[in-house]
Amino acid sequence: MIPFFDLTKQYESIQSEIDTATARILKSGWYILGPEVKAFEKEFADYIGVQHAIGVGSGTEAIHIALLALGVGAGDEVITVPNTAVATVAAIELTGARAVLVDVRPDTLLMDVDQLERAITPRTKAIIPVHLFGQSADLDPIFKLARAKNIFVLEDCAQAHGATYRGKRVGSMGDIAAFSFYPTKNLGAYGDGGAITTNHPELAQRVDLIRQYGWRERYTSDIKGMNSRLDEMQAAVLRVKLHHLDDWNKARRERAALYTELVRTVTLPREMSYGEAVYHLYVVQSPKRESLIAHLKARGIGTMIQYPHTIHLQPAYTNLGYREGSLPVSERLAREIVSLPLYPELSLDDVRGIAQAVNEFK
Repeated sequence: MIPFFDLTKQYESIQSEIDTATARILKSGWYILGPEVKAFEKEFADYIGVQHAIGVGSGTEAIHIALLALGVGAGDEVITVPNTAVATVAAIELTGARAVLVDVRPDTLLMDVDQLERAITPRTKAIIPVHLFGQSADLDPIFKLARAKNIFVLEDCAQAHGATYRGKRVGSMGDIAAFSFYPTKNLGAYGDGGAITTNHPELAQRVDLIRQYGWRERYTSDIKGMNSRLDEMQAAVLRVKLHHLDDWNKARRERAALYTELVRTVTLPREMSYGEAVYHLYVVQSPKRESLIAHLKARGIGTMIQYPHTIHLQPAYTNLGYREGSLPVSERLAREIVSLPLYPELSLDDVRGIAQAVNEFK
């Protein structure tokens, strides 16, 4: 059996480091917003290439708080894509703003800038390009449109820790960026966690206030905030894992390259020349997806679909006003995409075996 993902193998590879780090926290008696969080924030900011990183409770909360820090609220519109995790749109709606969805390109599966331009209105306050499956969206044309119209850009980097765009890491180029540290991410905690990155000190300060009740001083709220804090234990785990992230991403790229070399019978992901993808997922396409999944399952190979339903066709989001056929590329992808196993500890022999099994599917 080859599982779609196996977190135990990663833990086994760094067990002594993790055990040392978690024991240090337990002995310290300090569990919320202490020295480990501060150290991780500094190390993560340095890694991404920004001045500020602020740890928060989850990736969803990272997007929500980043939007609040930008001043997004009721009456505003925020543009993003429909083939992302529902968290992206849920976070927009939590601010009171309206999510506006634009279709994606069929080659990259990422935001189509031509569609974006047509979706901008006087109410557009922010754009959220999603760096999906480990590859950066094409940012330059997005920035050009945004700057011409005084619109903020919030990078959704939940699936792209370490990915680059024209030599810079994603999360370092927009006005602000949001990361998730859900356990299966390229950089994952052992629970929920997230971070917000920015080069703007005033945004960083506002994020820092919002994540803990708007406090500058304990028990005195200068602005309205919430409770969204990265805890010390998760920060300690993330500090260990951050040292391994580049090696793990290299391993992901090696396995993705082998899939690309060997697999013949389905549509493969395409890496764009403008940046280096980190292959959070290896997503192929087949019009006979369900049969392909059954074929692989019969051979003991796990798969997953990210995501089987576009956001605009889900029951909770009928309020957005889209109908079936409104966003045809994303809708087709939702019917055809499937992810093959891909994680740093997956053996190259297993990759070869999976590729052979895919090629046997007719």
